[in-house]
Amino acid sequence: MEINNIIIKHYLKNVMFINGTPYAGKSTMVHTHTHTNGTPYAGKSTMVRMLADRYGLVHCGENYDCVPESIRTPDKFPGLCYFQTMKDWQEFVNRPPDEYAKWLYDTSREIEQFEIAYLMQKSGNQKIIVDTNISADVLHEITDYNQVAIMLCPQSMSVEKFFERDDKGKVFMKERIAEAENPQKTMESFLAGIAKYSQDIFDEFYDAGFFTLLREDTETDTKEETLEILAKHFGLID
Repeated sequence: MEINNIIIKHYLKNVMFINGTPYAGKSTMVHTHTHTNGTPYAGKSTMVRMLADRYGLVHCGENYDCVPESIRTPDKFPGLCYFQTMKDWQEFVNRPPDEYAKWLYDTSREIEQFEIAYLMQKSGNQKIIVDTNISADVLHEITDYNQVAIMLCPQSMSVEKFFERDDKGKVFMKERIAEAENPQKTMESFLAGIAKYSQDIFDEFYDAGFFTLLREDTETDTKEETLEILAKHFGLID
């Protein structure tokens, strides 16, 4: 069975999506799809959380749980089930960069169908803000222009700043890399995979026709300015 995109778009009319590169963080320049210069801003996960808190939106942060475990099987969803099938964490951190980047992208494509179904079920009459990995082509099919904002940063920044935040997941990954036979080589390979994935996402979205914020500075904290820019784009304020 195939569901017409018009139906999906109708059920997602109250959902706002923010996508972009890793570490599209806290100080940037604004570009629309015509790449007009504008005002500096702050990072996508922070913005999703702040928009939800400020405007009473339902918050779906990155990697929120929308995949029922009972139907997650390796034959149908090999990317999502990789952690069930891998030999150990050293296999994970020592994969070639192209293989790691491909796994990140393929897993995002597997999860987006779960995400769309989950959001159709959850939205109803309430407004939702989502830190998403749904692809540009699919977002064009199921949303309108004012429902999507893209936050990007150069590949070099994604790599340089990737381990800067000491969240639990990144601390765990650094520990596994430190356990490798050659930690320096493993770290270089792992970051090369991040670089490949970041560049692929940047290239996918930069000229995709969405409202886009491009990070060009890492020093200035401009959360409030960015919040206002995004709130206006999403129609939360005049």
